[in-house]
Amino acid sequence: MFWRGVVGYLPVNIVQGVVGLLTIVTFTRLLTPAQFGDYALGFSVASLVHTGVFTWNEAAYARHWAAESERDGGRDLAATAHRTWLLLLAVLPLAVPRTFARLAQERCRAAGEVANAASIDLVQTAGGFMAGALLALAGLGGAAPLIGSGLAAAICAAWRLRPEHARTVGGRFDAARAAGHARYGVPVALSLILALVLSSTDRFLLAAFLDQAAVGVYHAGYSLANRTLDVVFIWLGSAGGPALIMALERGGRPALAEAAREQAGLMLLLTVPAAVGLALVAAPLAQLMVGPELAQGAAQVTPWIAASGLLAGLTTYYFHQAFTLGQRTMFLLAAMAIPALANLALNLLLIPRMGLQGALIATVASYALGLAASAALGRRLMALPIPWTTLFQAAGASLVMALVVSRIPAIGGLAELLAKATAGAAVYAALVCALDAGALRSRAGQALRQLRARNAA
Repeated sequence: MFWRGVVGYLPVNIVQGVVGLLTIVTFTRLLTPAQFGDYALGFSVASLVHTGVFTWNEAAYARHWAAESERDGGRDLAATAHRTWLLLLAVLPLAVPRTFARLAQERCRAAGEVANAASIDLVQTAGGFMAGALLALAGLGGAAPLIGSGLAAAICAAWRLRPEHARTVGGRFDAARAAGHARYGVPVALSLILALVLSSTDRFLLAAFLDQAAVGVYHAGYSLANRTLDVVFIWLGSAGGPALIMALERGGRPALAEAAREQAGLMLLLTVPAAVGLALVAAPLAQLMVGPELAQGAAQVTPWIAASGLLAGLTTYYFHQAFTLGQRTMFLLAAMAIPALANLALNLLLIPRMGLQGALIATVASYALGLAASAALGRRLMALPIPWTTLFQAAGASLVMALVVSRIPAIGGLAELLAKATAGAAVYAALVCALDAGALRSRAGQALRQLRARNAA
C-alpha cells in the first residue's frame, strides 16, 4: 500500500510543488509586501479555525476506516462521521465546501483510493491558485488567494458529494462512537492547533513588534523553504500514514516495525538533502522566485526555515505516528505543547531584541525541542524504529554535496540555481547509489526484476 501511494501521489505532489513556487512568484508580485502579509495572517487564522472545529472528526474517520471497512463496509462509521460534520457546520456554515472536500479526502486516503485523493488535491491546488491569481489581478488584494482556494474547494465538494453520501446509506449514527471519535480526535485537533501556533506565532509577533512588511518578508522566505519541503513530506505522509495503520491492524507490531523502518529510511534519504540543498541555493532561488521588494529578506530567511522544516516534517510525519497508531492522542497534545510554549516564549524574548533574526532562531530551536519531545514520548506508546545507518548515510552524502556546491561561483539568478541544483543532485545521487543507502538500490533492482518477470509471463 505504501509504494502504491508513493507512486500514485507523486504527480499531484509535483503539481503542488510547482504551484507552491508559482504562488510565491505570483503573489509577491501582484500584492504589495503589506498585502502579502495580510494574506499570510488570514491564511493562518483560517487554518486555525478549520483545525479547531473540524479536524478531530476527520482524524477519527481516517484512523478507524481500516478496521471498520471490513465489518459493514464502513457504513456506520461513515454515517457517524458525516452527521457529526453536519452538526459542526452549525458553528461555521460557510465552510461547507472546504470541510466536506477535506472529509472526503481523508476517507479516500485511508481506504487507499489514491486516484480520488490525488484528484481532490490537484483541483484544490491548481484551481485555487488560478482563481486566486485572477482575483488578485482584479484588485481583491490579500483576500484573493483565500477566495480562490474556497472556490476550488466548492468544485471538489460538489464532485465528491454523491459517492461519499452513498457510503452512509444503511448506516446509523452512533452517539457512543461519536464520543469515542471525540476522545481520539480532539487531542489531535488541539495538537494541530498548537502546531499552527508554533508555525504562525512569529508572524503575529512580527506584526506587533515590527510591521506588516516584515511579516511579508518572513512569510515569503518561509513559504519558499517550507512549501518545498512540505511537498515531499506530505507526499510520503499521504502514502505512509494509511499504510502504517493497515500494517498494524492486519499484521500487528512486527509488520508495523518493518513498514515504519522502510518509510523512515526513504523519508531521510529524500528530505535531508532537500533541506541542505534549499539552504545552498537560497540566494538565487529567492532572486528568481520572489518579488524584488522581498527577495533579499527571503534569501536570509530560507536557510533557517529549511532547517526548521526538516525538523517539523520528521516530527509530524513520522514520530507523531506513534500517538495515532497507539490511539493515545493526549500524549500527542503534550508533545506539541512543549515546543509551542517554547516558541511563544522565545519569540517574545528575541524579536524585540533581534527583530527578524530572533524569530528565525526561535523557530529552529522550538522545532528541535519538539522533535526530541515527540520521539521520547512516542517510544513509551508505540516504538518506531530509527534507521541510524540511513540517517548517517544521508547526512554524509549531503555534506559532500554541500562541499561541491559551495565551490560553484555565485553568479546569481537562474544560471546559478541550475548549476548548483544539477551538481548537487548528481553528487548526492551518485553517493547514495554507491553506498546503497537505505538499501534503495537493492529494492529498486528487486522491483525491476519483478516487473520484468510479470511482463515475461
